[in-house]
Amino acid sequence: MAQRPSHETLDPHLIRANFSRVKDEVAAACSRASRAPAEVEILVATKYVTTEGMESLAQAGIILVGENRAQDLAAKQALYGDRFTWDFIGHLQSNKVRQILPLTRMIHSVESLSAAGEIDRRAQAPIDVLLEVNVGGEAGKYGIIPTEVDRFLEEASRYPKVNFAGLMTMPPLAADPEAVRPHFAALRRLQSQLNQKWSGSHDFRHLSMGTSGDYVVAVEEGATIIRVGSVVFG
Repeated sequence: MAQRPSHETLDPHLIRANFSRVKDEVAAACSRASRAPAEVEILVATKYVTTEGMESLAQAGIILVGENRAQDLAAKQALYGDRFTWDFIGHLQSNKVRQILPLTRMIHSVESLSAAGEIDRRAQAPIDVLLEVNVGGEAGKYGIIPTEVDRFLEEASRYPKVNFAGLMTMPPLAADPEAVRPHFAALRRLQSQLNQKWSGSHDFRHLSMGTSGDYVVAVEEGATIIRVGSVVFG
């Protein structure tokens, strides 16, 4: 289990330098893919950052962060508020929706009808969410398998406050980033199909894919949000 960096071990200057390097690599990947760098948001995943350690991220100029646990999101948001923009990127449990909703810009991990129904019941207004897709079809992994996505969306259509604004995935683990390129490309193709079929109901503009080991490939394949951690913290 990874150890949480404390506020004493996180260096704002190192974080700023590493984040700048990631931005440069994203810009280069966008150039190769004939995309504009502004199309890609760099989200810093803070699962292993203590509440106190978030101060180092703020000092480094980090804005967009992603939390995995509802209780950590609540504790950090209570202290730092709008110093950050908060997304929820962890597994979404229905009984945590009430706590998460008021604190986040976007939820990346909707993959159950019970969670969608709870969002619809609790939300004051329509909220953008991403549909988590098990793009590799791995047994025991969270996410809707690609062949079930349309059926899921048809059933979720009864929840008008749940606006599917894109897709999220965690591809199968691989040491070589090139090994996951086909999975990122498959998610992009699915996005295109859904945009055609669900035009007027949902706008699948976002692809949340790519982490510290494979974000360059993800950007080349169309990611609009990458979720990085260790590559930023050094």
